[in-house]
Amino acid sequence: MKHVRMPALFLGHGSPMNVLEENPYTQAWRTLGEQLPRPKAIVAISAHWYTRGTAVTAMDKPRTIHDFGGFPQALFDTHYPAPGAPALAQEIADLLAPVAVHPDNAWGLDHGAWGVLIKMYPEADIPVVQLSIDGTQSAAWHFQVGQRLAALRERGVMLVASGNVVHNLRKVRWQEDAEAWPWAASFNQFVQDNLAWQGAAEAHPLVNFTEHEGAALSNPTPEHYLPLLYILGSRQPDEPVTVPVNGIVMSAISMLSVQVG
Repeated sequence: MKHVRMPALFLGHGSPMNVLEENPYTQAWRTLGEQLPRPKAIVAISAHWYTRGTAVTAMDKPRTIHDFGGFPQALFDTHYPAPGAPALAQEIADLLAPVAVHPDNAWGLDHGAWGVLIKMYPEADIPVVQLSIDGTQSAAWHFQVGQRLAALRERGVMLVASGNVVHNLRKVRWQEDAEAWPWAASFNQFVQDNLAWQGAAEAHPLVNFTEHEGAALSNPTPEHYLPLLYILGSRQPDEPVTVPVNGIVMSAISMLSVQVG
């Protein structure tokens, strides 16, 4: 059976409150779910599963993880009961060999994953596996994992990565209309300007993101940025890169989303 090549998405997920709220960002995710070809399964890559080594959820029924505190009870009462896909987990392990991929039966779907998928596919009727981000590896390594995962897109599987290309909670300003910090706006623009760059992983400006003068403030730690590299790595030479929605909230969190294909 021939599949349509699935698009690959990086979604700037922002606050867990986006689960309960409707705003331009959540509306953009919902529109993607309505307009893109329907995947047979989803591989989620979230900033919030940052590990030593690589793991993939391998259970039939991944639990909904409420990995946050201090939010309204309604958020903790929300669940996303999407089925798992143990066969897909094994397929990922085979694709990434010789990288050792640990089949995980404890994790589930964290809010970086289900918090965006609940807007895209509210019925929770598409199987989802989550792939962890190995915090011991280089940015180029993450991009190269994305290159290997590209094969899944040809088989009807959608890659949905979730993070924020600018994510500095210490520099957040809580006013609704707070202006972006200059370094945040500059780094966000740098990401946008280089999304379509093609060439070897080691030379990619967005792999070498730490060379940008705003990188250290924009990403004091890299886990919210790295998911983007999986999506850019999965891009094929003939594919467009588009930005479904963009913006900086609370001065220091980028809501930029990226679509490949």
